[in-house]
Amino acid sequence: MIRYIAFVLTLAFAGIALPALAQSEEEEESFDNELSYGLNLNSNGGLIGGVFVRSAYTMNHNMLQFGALEIVEVKHPREQRFYSGETGDSYIRGKQNYLFVVRPQYGRELVLFRKAAESGVQVNAIGAIGPSLGFLVPYYVRYNYGLQGTSEGVRTEQYNPQDHKDLARIQGSGGVFTGLGESALNIGAHVKAGLSFEYGRYNESIAGVEVGVMVEMYTKELVIIPEASNNSRFTSVYLNIYYGRRK
Repeated sequence: MIRYIAFVLTLAFAGIALPALAQSEEEEESFDNELSYGLNLNSNGGLIGGVFVRSAYTMNHNMLQFGALEIVEVKHPREQRFYSGETGDSYIRGKQNYLFVVRPQYGRELVLFRKAAESGVQVNAIGAIGPSLGFLVPYYVRYNYGLQGTSEGVRTEQYNPQDHKDLARIQGSGGVFTGLGESALNIGAHVKAGLSFEYGRYNESIAGVEVGVMVEMYTKELVIIPEASNNSRFTSVYLNIYYGRRK
């Protein structure tokens, strides 16, 4: 009798557990796409390099393909901020151009370790490639051509080492929007590889970090600080902090 009861209970438990397991598997595989966005930090961009958005689509159980768009600022490693003795406003000594980069990307994401439904960490390997649209935006400074201590001879001009030799006469920067309409487009390409570590209590939500390396190349040298060495190739280590949803 005891064996019979145990047998019946086992069948009953199996009848409950198997449909639940099948439902769990169906729910896990029912996510067809995901949308995430966040902040980019990289070794060429200072504290916060830029922002990005990414849309991914499921190819199979362990593989996704995605399209992404990054907008970042690339800074010269010799950039230093100074302050005018006349006004107290800041400027970057020797800087002639900002470099802003728009990076459309296509990539693949391979699931290495899948997290449980309501806990754990998922680890993905990521690779992407795409064009790089580098915009050199003139860096303007306010330069005093008149008597120091007065504002009558102050002009706002793109920094030029030949015209603005007396650094004591620089009264500050003109702001990024001053030269935005004079941007020069440069075409390049980039490739990146990394690992993402996804946290989140439920599979529907996405929260995590992505770390990796990126190599970017242009057809010509991009001048940021004319009195220093400038490059056509940029290598960086990056960290993306992202959030999003699956559906």
